[in-house]
Amino acid sequence: QVQLVESGGGLVQAGGSLRLSCAASGRSVSSYAMGWFRQAPGKERDFVAAISWSGSYTYYEDSVKGRFTMSRDTAKNTVYLQMNSLKPEDTAVYYCAAETTGWPRRRDTEYDYWGQGTQVTVSS
Repeated sequence: QVQLVESGGGLVQAGGSLRLSCAASGRSVSSYAMGWFRQAPGKERDFVAAISWSGSYTYYEDSVKGRFTMSRDTAKNTVYLQMNSLKPEDTAVYYCAAETTGWPRRRDTEYDYWGQGTQVTVSS
């Protein structure tokens, strides 16, 4: 069983930056693909970014390309989401997820483990 714990969320002004972390425990996630999703109030959970097991491939939702960067540190069993140039529309609860085949997916139904989420609020 894998436990995922997100951290790093908070309140930031538009144009600011935050770095989200997702620490895994229970077993190594080095062979897993990892993803970040977000859910704004009253909306469905949406794909944000994903990274392959090797870290060689990353995918981003169009609205965050060029602003967000996902990375992983295998030694720390942790993945990160660096978010720059934040906009009010980025406000949401951000979730980390793990996918056991190792290949990054865009659909949340294809992920096997989920964290509890961390709130990101961007003020205008």
